[in-house]
Amino acid sequence: MASIRFAPIRFALGAQPAFASLKASPTLPNGAAVEWPMIAPIHRAFALMARAQAFDICEMAIVTALQAVAFGKPLVVLPATVAARAQHRCLIRLTARPEVTPEALRGGRIGVRAYTQTTGMWVRAILAESHGVPATEVRWVTQEGAHVAEYDDPPQVVRAPETANLLEMLEAGKLDAVILGNDLPDDPRYSPVIADPAGAAAAWAARHGIVQVNHLVVARQDVAEARPDDLRAAYAALHDAAEGLPFGAALEPVLGFVLATCLDQGLLPRALSVAEVLDPARRILGPSGP
Repeated sequence: MASIRFAPIRFALGAQPAFASLKASPTLPNGAAVEWPMIAPIHRAFALMARAQAFDICEMAIVTALQAVAFGKPLVVLPATVAARAQHRCLIRLTARPEVTPEALRGGRIGVRAYTQTTGMWVRAILAESHGVPATEVRWVTQEGAHVAEYDDPPQVVRAPETANLLEMLEAGKLDAVILGNDLPDDPRYSPVIADPAGAAAAWAARHGIVQVNHLVVARQDVAEARPDDLRAAYAALHDAAEGLPFGAALEPVLGFVLATCLDQGLLPRALSVAEVLDPARRILGPSGP
């Protein structure tokens, strides 16, 4: 009997150096052919995957992935972290405005690409826990909406004009602070709002015992179910390439924290459990998974 020949797996993955060798290969370790669509920056792939399942396997922001589960999208969330960082330094102000402290942002205006952006979720959690500034007491000024179309921003979120630039708005005094991620400027005109962000991040990590995860990996449900061997091979390849990032059971406490935080910030339409998020992947990955 002839073996079934599948089309190449369309795998959207960002430019993290740790995964460069994986992306350079035309096949997975089990020999399955792979196509690597050119998507840069990678966050442009998130809406395509969440709304239209445009790829077979795709990197996705953790908030977008959880929203996709909550809104019933046909995706399987893999317990595979591909991007994480300490977020304390991502909240910036004008260096000329030292009076803009975390506590002073209560009632202030903070710019962020989208309210659902994962970096923003982490920064809001830090402001609420460490500085007593809840998300509901800040005016959030955004440039775009959510990757998951069904989600509506909460009432304290306002949209900037389409042509707006957050740093220009900061310089013009229209914003008190801005949250930026990979596009964080290396410019003396801007300073972290949180004093000693590296020290504050280390203390936060020691207190919580988790890393601040940005991006996971998701798969189309139909592809995951039809090609379980290929999904297991993709998961194993990601795991082997990752450099100390939480995979499998190590991701569970991160997910527990993020799920509670997302619900508190109005990012989810309903409560989710870690099991609801990960069980579909566990059933498919089996012993090679979490």
